[in-house]
Amino acid sequence: MTALHDLLRRYVDDGTLPGAVGLVARGDDVEVVAVGSVDTDGSAPMTRDSIFRIASITKPITAAAVLMLVDEGRIGLDDPVDAWLPELSKPLAVRTPAAPVDDLVPVARPITVEDLLSSRTGWGFPSDFSLPAVQALFEVQKDGRALRSWPDPDTWLRLLAQVPLLYQPGEAWLYGTSSDLQGILVSRVSGSTLPEFMAERIFEPLGMKDTAFEVPAAKRDRFTSSYTIGPDGTPTLADTPDGDWSSVPAFHSGGGGLVSTADDWLAFARLLLAGGETNGHRLLSPTSVSRMTTNHLMAAQRDSASLFLEGQGWGYGGAVDVTPATPWNVPDRYGWVGGTGTTAHLIPTTGKVTILLTQLAMTDPTPPPVMRDFWRATA
Repeated sequence: MTALHDLLRRYVDDGTLPGAVGLVARGDDVEVVAVGSVDTDGSAPMTRDSIFRIASITKPITAAAVLMLVDEGRIGLDDPVDAWLPELSKPLAVRTPAAPVDDLVPVARPITVEDLLSSRTGWGFPSDFSLPAVQALFEVQKDGRALRSWPDPDTWLRLLAQVPLLYQPGEAWLYGTSSDLQGILVSRVSGSTLPEFMAERIFEPLGMKDTAFEVPAAKRDRFTSSYTIGPDGTPTLADTPDGDWSSVPAFHSGGGGLVSTADDWLAFARLLLAGGETNGHRLLSPTSVSRMTTNHLMAAQRDSASLFLEGQGWGYGGAVDVTPATPWNVPDRYGWVGGTGTTAHLIPTTGKVTILLTQLAMTDPTPPPVMRDFWRATA
């Protein structure tokens, strides 16, 4: 871990990052490195229990919430989602991905729960953002790191229903939108809000005491500020501890709305490594855990999503490594990255978990050098 400490320290010392927390767990052997500060002012040191906006590493947790409802028989993977999301009962798709948004055709079949879980609903972002239907989606699927600008889930869903599908359901993997649809599905099927469902069914049983859709005042001394990269290449303040996460927003984003700590995400990873069981209590079936962490994409679907997946596959809520493209791409490695500068993975075959939490937002879907260096150092 000295090497990992030195690696992260270099990124802090050169001004790239205000701070970072890196965690590597191999069974019960857990090592954590915390470097730098919670903000660029150096007002407090980064600690193991510092709280971060984890962005898209929320997605695996949301997928697990959906699968809990599947395990209970309240929904089925092949069920059309319009039974609970009637706004999506009659979507239209563009004739071809490059077609204008008024050149539409009916969908060949309904959107299913499995389409949502595998990110193949037909809504979402491809490698080419210039396509007309993608430009229309940008008006609804706004930056998930600024959720205060989003309307309530019901309003958002009505707006999304007016955007044509880029592909027919099941045809293509597209990024982002499906995870937010999963969150709305969980709420409507369960009769609870997504924050309530996750707190009761996931966070409390796993002891994820700092994971939520807000940070209460009593915890804000551990909550990090967040940053974007400014014009001069240095961190520029985007949000403070008393800012956007000081209360629950109107939109409960299953795609990226959570705050958490390294140890909390480790608790979730251990649930998956244990086949869905924690402290003698079963939260997920082994079958659901297996489906979460198994690639569901065909080779052509992986190739068309290369901007995001870089040749890897997708399970439910996270990527699954299928090709050893780099030293860290171990077959069956499962996890994802967050646009606020976070990444978390687990390897079911070895039990290893790696988590990196930073405060510096990504500028595009390509993981930044600090993530690749972290993966390399912990491979």
